[in-house]
Amino acid sequence: MMYGVLITHLTFVNQLYDWDQSEIGWLIGIPVLTGALLRLPVGGLTDMYGGRKVFTGVMLVSAIPMYLVSMANSFWGFFLAGLGFGICGASFAAGIAYTSIWFRKDKQGTALGIFGAGNAGAALTAICAPRLLAHFTNDGANPDGWQSLPQLYAGMLVVTAVLFWFFTYERKVRGGEEIAIRERLEPLRDVRVWRFGLYYFLVFGGFVALAQWLIPYYVNVYTVSVATAGILTAIFSFPSGVIRALGGWMSDYWGARTVMYWILGACLLSSVLLLPPRMDVTSPGEGVTALSDGTVINVDEINHTIIVEEANGVNRTYEYDGATEAELKKLEEGFGNELHILPVVSSWQEPIVEIGDEIERKELLAKGITYIVFQANVWIFTFWVFVLGIAMGIGKAAVYKHIPVYYPRDIGVVGGLVGVLGGLGGFVCPVIFGYLLEWTGLWTTTWAFFVFISAACLFWMHRIVQRMTHAHAPNITRLIEDPGASFIPSINIRCPHDEANAEVHLRVVTGDPAVLQVSWCSNWVDDKCPNHCSSQCLVETEM
Repeated sequence: MMYGVLITHLTFVNQLYDWDQSEIGWLIGIPVLTGALLRLPVGGLTDMYGGRKVFTGVMLVSAIPMYLVSMANSFWGFFLAGLGFGICGASFAAGIAYTSIWFRKDKQGTALGIFGAGNAGAALTAICAPRLLAHFTNDGANPDGWQSLPQLYAGMLVVTAVLFWFFTYERKVRGGEEIAIRERLEPLRDVRVWRFGLYYFLVFGGFVALAQWLIPYYVNVYTVSVATAGILTAIFSFPSGVIRALGGWMSDYWGARTVMYWILGACLLSSVLLLPPRMDVTSPGEGVTALSDGTVINVDEINHTIIVEEANGVNRTYEYDGATEAELKKLEEGFGNELHILPVVSSWQEPIVEIGDEIERKELLAKGITYIVFQANVWIFTFWVFVLGIAMGIGKAAVYKHIPVYYPRDIGVVGGLVGVLGGLGGFVCPVIFGYLLEWTGLWTTTWAFFVFISAACLFWMHRIVQRMTHAHAPNITRLIEDPGASFIPSINIRCPHDEANAEVHLRVVTGDPAVLQVSWCSNWVDDKCPNHCSSQCLVETEM
């Protein structure tokens, strides 16, 4: 996040460097790449040696290249320094593994959500870093004063590492050191892990990318200052970080899968609504054409009429819709302070013929003009970005709720891989945004990318849920057709009549009290229960 503010300042505000959009995307994303790639090994080391040692070490090591940012004076200097201090992003894998082993399974979602609420620090950076830059540079009078910002952050990393070491205790996975590396990496063969990674690519990688990309987005699209852009970006990043704790509780209460359905749907809807760009378009509209040959004898731009003397000597009057004074004013000056949520469309016609012109049948007399304006109002835009941030914040907790449930002995490794894929999203997305902007010239291509990823995640998850439903509840369609009853998959049960096993289909009929019935048995004759049976097997057999 600090790099997003700093690069925007150096490029768009002080204009000390003339980097293009793709280079800016690379610089913003490169620290995230290092943090992403190192999450897997850091997670494994945490399982083996404990989170206290690993977390402290990561903070201290990353402070060195953070300080070196202040000495960079070229694209590659900033690139390599960012590649170095991005190590601190891997600390999240250590924190996840370290935090989860202190709590029971039914509390881990809430605990991990509270831990993940530290993402709100991105919002504090978005608000504070521009003001610190203004202070250090004396509002531009001292351009090189920006160097104090990375130096300050390096000091904060050291202080954080020292405080963490002296105020925490060590705890690690039982038997973690004895597990072989090959066995420890075994969960990575599971497709489920990679599916969780794709979810995290969206909700975490997208969060990290937008927390940095929104600053230049606001500066360029809405022509606001970097400080104002930082505040508007904080409306996205701060609630998204803080609400992660609530996301953990929701995952414990309703289940992570249910919450993910809500989250992916919200991400898709928000991205679709953010997709239309600000536009001011003039396009050809419906015109007025001649009904027969003739000569134009009058063009009245006040009463909006055109008179044509036809070949047979008859004068025909054509009316056209002229532009009103208000429409012409808006065309020249815009809408000012007027608020329009939806696109505003105005249409009118302008004569293109003059007195004395000879015209033919079907020839155009007055051309149509359609004027479309979509403000993409900054506050409406910010509201939907806020909704997207809330969804991402809850989603981050919901994804990680799955890990200790499915992989209790491999939290660090699995959490590390999921974190790698999520972190790669934070790296890849700004680069993709930069190239999309360069190719199309539209900032809103950012949201087209999120529409695609959200839809892919939602489709994949729904297909998996359908497959699980068919595998574990083949009679679910009967339940839908008969809401008053529920069906249990068939079981083999001992029949008291012939002492042999029989296949039995059971049904639970709801009520007070609920009644357990046999809906079918392989010993029945002509699908009817014989007199000697009467479902006695349910009484004599332990269920």
